[in-house]
Amino acid sequence: MHVLMVTGEFPPMQGGVGAYTAMLAQTLSHTGVDVSVITDQRATSLPGSTDFPQSYPQIDRWGWGSLGKISQLARGIHADWIHVQYQTAAFGMHPAINFGPLYWRRQGFHVAWTYHDLLVPYLFPKAGSRLRRWVTERPAFSSNATIVTNEPDRRQLEGRVANLTAIPIGSNIQGRTLTLEQRRTLRADWGYGDDDLLLAYFGFLNRSKGGITLVETLGNLVAAGRNVHLLMVGERVGASDPTNFVYLQEVEARIAALGLAERVRWTGHLADEAVAAALNAIDVLVMPYADGASLRRGTLMAGLVNGCAIVTTTPQTPLPELHNGRDWLTVAPEDVQATARAVARILDDGSLAMTLRSNARQRSRFFAWESIASRHITVYGLPVVLGDSVVG
Repeated sequence: MHVLMVTGEFPPMQGGVGAYTAMLAQTLSHTGVDVSVITDQRATSLPGSTDFPQSYPQIDRWGWGSLGKISQLARGIHADWIHVQYQTAAFGMHPAINFGPLYWRRQGFHVAWTYHDLLVPYLFPKAGSRLRRWVTERPAFSSNATIVTNEPDRRQLEGRVANLTAIPIGSNIQGRTLTLEQRRTLRADWGYGDDDLLLAYFGFLNRSKGGITLVETLGNLVAAGRNVHLLMVGERVGASDPTNFVYLQEVEARIAALGLAERVRWTGHLADEAVAAALNAIDVLVMPYADGASLRRGTLMAGLVNGCAIVTTTPQTPLPELHNGRDWLTVAPEDVQATARAVARILDDGSLAMTLRSNARQRSRFFAWESIASRHITVYGLPVVLGDSVVG
């Protein structure tokens, strides 16, 4: 079986969807599935691993012409499936990719479509919300198989779309552990001593991730007399969404206004092993998503697999795999006071912190890449569905 993955971003471009696609492709290749990737032309420098998927950075613009380039490559490499990893911003907000499944199926290809989220794109000035939603959901009704990564998206499509499968994402960062001495040394390298309380945030900033709440939580704890610092792990913004930079500037302005510049450290890009080490060296990982915690968040998965004591926001839809108070602490979105209280609770209770860290590692096994790849293979084994994949 040969699968051609289609993604708007791919390493070395910075972005969660690109990193996810690389991990999935590598894991599938270990099971004997041939995987190739067609992506943005900016993804030109690839890791040297022999099991890294064959990539074709051939797309300069994700317009209508890209559909033909994708089918031409799929035919040339004898692909059985074309599998789109969809997140709106990664495809330049252009609607062409959403009509790809019908176009490719007419040419004899099987098509799978993974929604990393069902957020509607801006598209063009006169496109109303109904049209934007129709364009966003269209691939689910014209693909052979549709995959969602979280429970709210599953519920949105359930009962309307055939061959719908929910497969949570895994961590793009592998888990590791540090000895006490390694942990102390790494913190010292950053300038933190044993008496410093170190919070962290991992991932790019955008409006859905609660950056302002994060900074104000730090300010709240500092005002209460706590010797707290914040480590911002990884790149500040990703490669796909230009609005992220505007939000970054707002966050930086808030840091300055609260007089917290000396308490915030930005690591910049780190290798995956260094990210894992950083997550093991902190005291509390704070991920205050404005839209609630979700299994589509790879950064959250990285915190679990690396045994972080996590404070995050209450999921919009209950997550049966993870429980508040056992695996993490959750608070209402944009509630600075509640977020600060949850962080303080962990800082003040070593037994709770140890329990959360241990349980986080245990729960991360539900999102192992081997399981994710196995479920994809099952999807690829579905019989071809004729016509639109619609129930009723």
